[in-house]
Amino acid sequence: LPLQPTLYTEVPARCLPIVYSPEYNITFLGLEKLHPFDAGKWGKVVHFLKEEQFLTDDNIVEAREASEEDLLVVHTRRYLNKLKWSLVVATITEIPPLLFLPNFLVQRKVLRPLRTQTGGTIMAGKLAIERGWAINVGGGFHHCSSDKGGGFCAYADITLSIKFLFERVEGVSKATIIDLDAHQGNGHERDFLEDRRVYIMDVYNRYIYPGDGYAKRAIKRKVELDWGTEDQEYLQKVELHCEGALNEVRPDIVVYNAGTDILDGDPLGGLAISPQGIIKRDEIVFRAARRRGIPILMVTSGGYQRKTARIIADSILNLQRQGLVGLVFCISEVGGQVLNTV
Repeated sequence: LPLQPTLYTEVPARCLPIVYSPEYNITFLGLEKLHPFDAGKWGKVVHFLKEEQFLTDDNIVEAREASEEDLLVVHTRRYLNKLKWSLVVATITEIPPLLFLPNFLVQRKVLRPLRTQTGGTIMAGKLAIERGWAINVGGGFHHCSSDKGGGFCAYADITLSIKFLFERVEGVSKATIIDLDAHQGNGHERDFLEDRRVYIMDVYNRYIYPGDGYAKRAIKRKVELDWGTEDQEYLQKVELHCEGALNEVRPDIVVYNAGTDILDGDPLGGLAISPQGIIKRDEIVFRAARRRGIPILMVTSGGYQRKTARIIADSILNLQRQGLVGLVFCISEVGGQVLNTV
């Protein structure tokens, strides 16, 4: 396949491999408030990281919208055509009033932000290979597969980022998905059900949406949690199984779906993890990958409370403090080429 000039562009060395665009945020006549999702959380994460002087406008990577051609690497044309119906989008995003809006508005105000986040995940995949780590401040639409959306997920960004790497980046032939959102990641599971190159670990509340028994067959390391699981048990399981997964198969990339809907009090997740527990969880996953020299791509996925954005920002700052992310390369004097120092 030809290289897509738009999503796989060269990123200046001064930039951190953190991908974001103001286009991510869904703001539309207050309709976004009808979903329990904080539809502006991505912008808030970046705002907090700028406040702490970790990010500036100059060192962040600007996400680009995934084109139809990009999306067709995974999605069927039939599925993409279905998104031209407002009813379908209203069902997938769980925002019923969208049903009454003309589709051009739904495209511009809801689907374009989601396509831009999807482009961000694809871009971050290549960045992770080049830099050792990358974070898309959005993405993580793990309920969407090639021909079916649901649970606020209209595009299969995790599948797309992995397929792009397999097809367009030399030396990437194995991937591990570590899905720690409170819900089962049935989208990528359905997409990779028959694919031996992809190892999936999924830790989720067994009693909530989507309960997709068919998709569960794709999970190599399945950790089903009970209602109200707390920090100690949770972090023990995450550490044990992250280490186990990466010892079992050494991938060329880890895609980490870092949903924050495990937070105590989340209306949909049903678990009871503290903010500190989430920060520790992200550190465990990054440490497991970075210690082994395996590139890691993090996406932020679900998280349905107003305080979520602050926790994601605090977690990224903690990763920096721990030396797990940061500018891990220097620019040599000779010819200005980039040398990895980690």
